[in-house]
Amino acid sequence: MRLLNIALQESELVLEESEQVTLSFGELVLKGGWVMVPIILLSLIAIYIFIERFYVISRAGHEDMNFMNRIKDYIYDSKIDAAAALCKSNNSPASRMIAKGITRIGRPLNDVNTTIENVGKLEVYKLEKGLPTLATIAGAAPMIGFLGTVIGMIKAFYDMANAGNNIDVSLLSNGIYTAMVTTVAGLIVGILAYFAYNILVTKVEKVIFRLEATSTEFMDILNEPV
Repeated sequence: MRLLNIALQESELVLEESEQVTLSFGELVLKGGWVMVPIILLSLIAIYIFIERFYVISRAGHEDMNFMNRIKDYIYDSKIDAAAALCKSNNSPASRMIAKGITRIGRPLNDVNTTIENVGKLEVYKLEKGLPTLATIAGAAPMIGFLGTVIGMIKAFYDMANAGNNIDVSLLSNGIYTAMVTTVAGLIVGILAYFAYNILVTKVEKVIFRLEATSTEFMDILNEPV
């Protein structure tokens, strides 16, 4: 009976210790200290850039299969104004590129091609807006996390030095929490930002390929004999 009571007391102590160690997500974030503030800000910026760019690039990649066929018919029928109106109503990078080319019809083909390429580069630049920031976050977040690691370890050693011979694990916990939490948070934000960046870059490359194909098709229309 005595052994049973001792076992129950030990189990109660274990439960009490486990309850003391339990931390909520908010408490865990607070353990990271002030270093968590820039990491959280970077994560919010990365989320905003990814969602906003994903929507814009997806819209830019939407392709109307009949667009170039109608442009071809209008040009062959000498309905230049109708072709320009169609481009304006379509409102996409490809249509804006073709619209600029239509305004140059009658000039040398090299001039038309150069104008289309310049507009295409401008459209790609617009699509890539925010991607350098996302790439910077992918590299900066882990570095800020490692900064938190160094700060946390310095704090732990400082507390240990001040404690003298009365060193206790709980005394070092704050510094170690800061070190580990900031490292994990920085790596998570950096990894997610890196994947988000590559997803957006892949989508932009697909749009670039379609713009090049559309440009080539438009130049072929101008080169074909009427």
